[in-house]
Amino acid sequence: MIIAAIVRNKQNILYGLALALLLLLLKWLEWNFLIADHAVEVYSSAIAVVFTALGVWLALKLMKPKVNTIVIEKPVVADTPFTLNEAELRQLRISSRELEVLQLMANGLSNQEIADRLFVSLNTIKTHTSNLFLKMEVERRTQAVEKAKRLTLIP
Repeated sequence: MIIAAIVRNKQNILYGLALALLLLLLKWLEWNFLIADHAVEVYSSAIAVVFTALGVWLALKLMKPKVNTIVIEKPVVADTPFTLNEAELRQLRISSRELEVLQLMANGLSNQEIADRLFVSLNTIKTHTSNLFLKMEVERRTQAVEKAKRLTLIP
């Protein structure tokens, strides 16, 4: 436990040791009467060196690029045939026509292409899409398709 604390605080310990060594050096120089003649210059240069080193260290810490980890979940493909989740379909109150529109969305068709395939107007498809988004609590087509696959509403 103590070793773990030392490893975690390695930089702080090294910084403290460096300051202690600097203090010892200044005391040694004071004993040798060097500081008596040039006290202001020695102290100000020591402080300048410490703050310069601190500034370089801080700049290196702040300029290091941050790494973002993105986790992508992919569903496991099973060898079993697709079975529709009827319970979830009833719970979301998705009609058969809306389910058909959702399947065509998953196939990558545009609203106009879906309308042409189902022999309905574009406005009807937009209404079905809007209803699907509300029922599934999503904002985009990709989210709707992903959620439908997760809920096993579409293969």
